[in-house]
Amino acid sequence: MDDAHEIVAAYWAAAEARDWARFGGLVAEDVVYEAPQTRERVRGREAYVRFNAEGFPGDWHLAVERIVGEGRHAASWIRFSEPGDQYPGLCFFDLDEHGRIARITDFWP
Repeated sequence: MDDAHEIVAAYWAAAEARDWARFGGLVAEDVVYEAPQTRERVRGREAYVRFNAEGFPGDWHLAVERIVGEGRHAASWIRFSEPGDQYPGLCFFDLDEHGRIARITDFWP
């Protein structure tokens, strides 16, 4: 897989399925995740997988509204839902030379 759109679609599918091994395989060893609104920053694959797997328990779901990708960059609009609430999310992705996600910038309007 080397198409940014395809990689981001697989990333969201793995997150929705809670397939953390697959999810981790899509991100670079030195991935950097940033959420500017909350000033969160997570560095490294192991820490990022743990951040997602342990940091968001409960009955939640993701639905992809749109993914736009070109070259080594992509953006996605998702809908995160849990019982009684829905939130839109906008994420920007940069891929490394191996087609893995190296940087994620996450906004929750």
